[in-house]
Amino acid sequence: MRKIWCVIIGTLVMLGIAPGLHAKAIKVGAAINLTGPASTWGQFHAKGQRDYFQYVNEVKGGVNGNKIEMILVDTMYKTPEAVAAVRKFAVSDKVDMIATWGAGEGLAAKPIVQRYKIPTINYSTSWEILEDPIDYMYLPFGSYRLDCYAVLEYIKATHTGDKPPKVGLLTYNNAYGLSIHKPSKEYAEKHGIEIVAIEEFPPKTLDLTTELLRLQKSGAEYIFMQMLPAAIITTFKCADRIQYAPRFFGTWTSTDPDFFAMGKGLIRDRLMMQFPGGLPVDKGEGIAVMEDMWKRYGTVDSFDASYWEGVVMGMIMERAFVRAHEKYGKITRENINKAMESFSNEKFGGLVPDVSYSKTNHEGSFTGRIVRVSEDGTYLPVTNFFVPGKGEIKILGAK
Repeated sequence: MRKIWCVIIGTLVMLGIAPGLHAKAIKVGAAINLTGPASTWGQFHAKGQRDYFQYVNEVKGGVNGNKIEMILVDTMYKTPEAVAAVRKFAVSDKVDMIATWGAGEGLAAKPIVQRYKIPTINYSTSWEILEDPIDYMYLPFGSYRLDCYAVLEYIKATHTGDKPPKVGLLTYNNAYGLSIHKPSKEYAEKHGIEIVAIEEFPPKTLDLTTELLRLQKSGAEYIFMQMLPAAIITTFKCADRIQYAPRFFGTWTSTDPDFFAMGKGLIRDRLMMQFPGGLPVDKGEGIAVMEDMWKRYGTVDSFDASYWEGVVMGMIMERAFVRAHEKYGKITRENINKAMESFSNEKFGGLVPDVSYSKTNHEGSFTGRIVRVSEDGTYLPVTNFFVPGKGEIKILGAK
């Protein structure tokens, strides 16, 4: 009888239908800012991604029996640290996939990623990361081009008066901040919107009164910001000081877990942002999974955009592993990459728009919506999900 069972097990292994017998760890390297500037975002990115992998391992039994192992390195928001981490992932850890973090970090790590042919998703959605060559570099959803186009399309759709809307840009002077300049100017020129001023400043700046005075003098009715949450709070304080009340817009990175506590009495429902994902008000399948994770792991107890992105990153990676095994029978760097480039409207329960990749497009999607950020920490959609430039935008609530 023992010999018979040995023969059966051996046959199953050869056929690839006894997953638990030769399961191995799927290694994911995550080079994330945990202690540098803007580290709240990075900390909750890491928590969301880690929690989702734990959920896959415990609830789903891994990917075909293979557990996911996340190797986390703190980059401290320093490009050399990020590059060193990615090189370690590639050479020493021999990871199957990588998550990089900031715009500058992703751009600096790109040559290493492409040299070692490791599929890599960058947390920052700077469109520059996907300039040629795009091999092995991915974004989880629409780049900051999406934010620029969606915000400006909303401004134009809701603007009143005979004259074109006047928009000012207020951004960091680093790769992250500068990423909205070119797309905004391009879109504005084509759609009858005036970019009347561009103000950029170092991330460590503590007072933005001078920049806001210049924007006010330029006649900017709308301020489109690309900065992290603490700087947005500073912007509100300085705007109140000079009695300047434009309409404020941000990209999807405008809030973090500290934003609402820091902004009490300052947010006052005056911030809107592009957000390309599911929210608790949607009550979708993906939200239900995330809420189950909150209960299981206690990392967060309410919706947070940074935790949300960490979960989304984990979901996309897991799907890549699943598709690699289904299509090629083995989860390797190259098979993961080929599987990702075959994604066609992969669904994630509404937690993120359907994801598609190809050999020539690694952006994920180009669908977003505008939401109002409330001081109580909730997000209210004011448009439908739409693709900018396609005539799909619909205004749902108050302008």
